[in-house]
Formats: sequence, structure tokens, C-alpha cells
Amino acid sequence: MLAELLLTHTYYLSRVTPTMRSTAPNRPFPVSAADYPFEDHWFAYRDGWIHYVDEGRGVPVLLLHGNPTWSFLYREVIKALGTECRLISPDYPGFGFSTPPSDFRFTPREQARAIATLIEHLGLGDFVLVVQDWGGPIGLSYAIDRPRNIRGIVVMNSWAWRPSVPQTLFSWVMGGWPLGYWLQTRRNFFARRIVPRGIWQEQKRTPDILDAYVKPFPTPAARYPTWVFPRHIRKSRHWLNQIESRLSRLSSLPAQILWGRHDEPGFRPVEMRRWQRHLPLHETEVLEDASHFVQEDRPERLVAAIRRILERTRTPGEAK
Repeated sequence: MLAELLLTHTYYLSRVTPTMRSTAPNRPFPVSAADYPFEDHWFAYRDGWIHYVDEGRGVPVLLLHGNPTWSFLYREVIKALGTECRLISPDYPGFGFSTPPSDFRFTPREQARAIATLIEHLGLGDFVLVVQDWGGPIGLSYAIDRPRNIRGIVVMNSWAWRPSVPQTLFSWVMGGWPLGYWLQTRRNFFARRIVPRGIWQEQKRTPDILDAYVKPFPTPAARYPTWVFPRHIRKSRHWLNQIESRLSRLSSLPAQILWGRHDEPGFRPVEMRRWQRHLPLHETEVLEDASHFVQEDRPERLVAAIRRILERTRTPGEAK
């Protein structure tokens, strides 16, 4: 529809200038150095820029976020594991510090292509894939194409298949027109309301942390990508079906499933059990004191899950 096209164009003009296309941009908003003490890395993706964190050395670990978060979500994990492995955490185009190409539509399939291109640019091989929320289908769409490039998988609250009835209803409301469109672009609903509700432990919902999830979306145009994601829970059904039909290619990989218990109706135990069927070499931990954003509620358990994958996949002679 015309309004969507105009808003997408406005978004692009508001975040990408001719200067930024030829030189790496500065951070578009400030964030506390105590919370996020990482060096910025930039990858020129067509006429936009993908921002990513790249800390440490050793086995690569790729950390993929969902909607409406960014690499800030993994800050505690990166700080804890920086001396043990190499941690790469990108911001999808339109999220965090990244700026999208001019023809970018923010669909999950396009985001998956962007991440696959970044993986190729960085030359990542034999890496651990860590996914949550939309990071599930985005990351798994790469993994099913190149299973030999994946060392192991850590899955948090996510999915990679045709949406359930509750998920479809959620998509119609939050990604619909005009209510969902208004909620996301005018009220910044995902960043302001969904993120706090997805953090179970109240003491973790500090003003500085919550503000870091609001800052990437200062204008209605900047919030457009946060509407596309819920819309495509149902719009990308065929793509999601294709991913699930090939998940058997990952059945021989070691997996850690880390599940925030208080995430209903978003991601319920039934989704966890579906992951267990698709990833039979799993070890599962259900967190009774966590919700959707396990990375915020229990980052130390995610650190332990990544360490466990590294332990399970360590080869003879490989340094600990």
C-alpha cells in the first residue's frame, strides 16, 4: 500500500545519507560504555551498513537477535566469554546501529540474506550458532544450507516453522493494518511495551537497559521494521515451512536448548518440544525465572550453554 512505501522511503532518507554510503557511519545514538564497551565494526552491505560486535579469539560464536532488539541484548554474554572464544553479534539492517540498503524491505528472508552475506564476508567456519526469536529462522535458514559449517546450536525461545494459531493471531494484530501499523510506527509498541514484558525479573528492567531498546527507533519511519517482523509471522509462512522441511539436516549437531518458561502465549513448551524433536542431540534447560529475553533474565545460563557446546565439540588437541 502507498503509505507503507512512503514510510519505507522516509525511513531510508532519515538514516542513510550519501556520505554514509561511502564511509562507515558513526553510532546513531549513545549507549553506556559500561553496558556496551565494545569496538564498532561495520560491513558495507550494498548502499547500507551492517554494524556488528566482534570480540575475542578462538571458536566463532554467532549471536543472532530478534525483534526489536540488537547486539546490546548479548552484551553480558560477550563480556563473560570474551577470553574464551570469538563472539560476533550483528545488528540486522534497520536495527541497532545498522542502516539498510535503499531497496531493503525488512522481510525476514532479506534479513537472512544479509546475515549470510556477513558470514561469508567474515569467513566464518565451524561456528556455534546462537539464536532467539526471529534469530531462529534467520540463523537456521543459513544452517540448513551449510550444515557442515555449523559446530553446534544454542536455541532460546524461538521457532522455525509455520506459525501456530496464537502466533497467527498475534501477527494479525501486531503486524496488521491499521492497528498494528499504528501501534508500531506511532507508539513504538514493541520497544516500549513488549520488551519490558519479555523480561521476567523486575530488577533487570532498569531505565538504562529499557532505554537502549527504545533509542534505535526515534521516529515513526525508523519503527517501520518492527512492524514488518510481526507481519511476516504469517506472510512468510511458505519460507518458514521450507526451513522446517530441511531441519533434519541438523539432526547430528549437538544442541543446547535454553527455554524461558514465562513466555506464553509467545513461545510455549510445545515449541520447545518441537525443537527437541528436530535436534535430537539436545540438552535442555527450562528456566523458571525467565521469560522471552533469556539473555536479560539469565545471561549466565546462556554463557553456560555456550560453554557446554564448546566442551561437547572440542577436538583432541584443541585449546580449552
